[in-house]
Amino acid sequence: MVLQRRISLSFLIFSVSIALAASCDSRCLANLIIAKKMKSAPQGSSSSVTVNVTSMNYETLSFDTKEMQMSCRVTVNMRWTDPDLAWGKNISDMKAVLLPADKIWTPGLVLDNAIDVTMKPQTEDVLVTVEGTVDHAVILFIAVSCDINLFTYPFVTGDCPVAINGWNKSSYGLILQHSNNISMSGNTQSGEWNALKVEITTDSDFQYLRYLSVTLSINPFSAVVTLILPSILIMLADLVSFSLPITGGERNNLKVTLVLSFTMFLLILNDRLSSGGACSPLLHYHFCFCLVNLVLSMVMSVVLTHLTTADSILNSKCLKRKKGQNTHLDQDEDAGAIVTKTPSETEMDSIQKIVQFLERVDQKEQEANSNEAFVDRLDAICFLLFLFIDIIYIICVVIITTTNICKPQKLNIWNKEELFDFIPGLINMDDNINDTDYYV
Repeated sequence: MVLQRRISLSFLIFSVSIALAASCDSRCLANLIIAKKMKSAPQGSSSSVTVNVTSMNYETLSFDTKEMQMSCRVTVNMRWTDPDLAWGKNISDMKAVLLPADKIWTPGLVLDNAIDVTMKPQTEDVLVTVEGTVDHAVILFIAVSCDINLFTYPFVTGDCPVAINGWNKSSYGLILQHSNNISMSGNTQSGEWNALKVEITTDSDFQYLRYLSVTLSINPFSAVVTLILPSILIMLADLVSFSLPITGGERNNLKVTLVLSFTMFLLILNDRLSSGGACSPLLHYHFCFCLVNLVLSMVMSVVLTHLTTADSILNSKCLKRKKGQNTHLDQDEDAGAIVTKTPSETEMDSIQKIVQFLERVDQKEQEANSNEAFVDRLDAICFLLFLFIDIIYIICVVIITTTNICKPQKLNIWNKEELFDFIPGLINMDDNINDTDYYV
């Protein structure tokens, strides 16, 4: 009798506990799962975790052309299965439950080529289904270094890699399964740079490694208006300045003004564009050529101005001194002659002096005309020379920009020594990992 009562009492307690468990609501279920303290990663027989990246959302925040650094925001939506988080109908009839993100294990992503990264969950809660499937999203604020060829700046298009990975050690760790569901949001233009597309790209050396490739291009309008067009107009103004007269100083003043103006644009270029790297921008060489050309043109103009009043640069002062001394000697001789000569001879000498003076004036005019004609010929030769140099330079620039003569070295994202440790293990993984799986 006592035994029957005990059995009945045990059956009653068991029935009540089942009834209470079956009526457990979402908060009760969440507390039961949190009480398990599932902070470690769900590890299978291979001590690895597979996480599906269901989608990504990319947004460019800024791009520093001088430092070649890109800042972006990437939202990564992930899904994985943790069997220890599943529950049966005897526990609750709920199909899904919300859990605090810091109460269960969530995957930690690694960015191999990031200069700076900040990761935070998109929401404080994660969604867990009855099968133990977890949906989680994180927001990554990433700063990466880009190796884009700026040789033909501002007409540039290049790719900037963003290696969003998991982690591994000798084929043990986190496996990411990527999908091509990548979208772009926000403003696709950051300054003069435009984000054209974002896609998952396979590494050319390691086929099992993939990264997020961001294709960027430059809007050339700003650079053309502020840098290229002013340099062309200044060079054109320098050629037109040869039409100004050599004497008077107007040409020299204009050329000095052009050199100073071009120096200002050169400072703007240095503040705006990086000059280092394997392929330095061609615009730097263009500005260097223009500055040298302008300085040589200014020096040549100063020399020609000086030659209009002197026979040569070296002995012009000596000739002026000798002429001055000869004039004084002639005056002294004339003074002595006046004292000793008779009045009739003095009249003849005065006439001869007048004749000699007129002859010297004519001779000086002839020399000045000859000198000006010589300087005009030199000026015309200099104009043709600078015009010829500019034409040859334009042809060379067109040829260089149309041929791909500068190819920068490939940017190494991964540590090759560590890659060789896990790639053999990756090849021997089970066949349930598809082609978009990769170890990181």
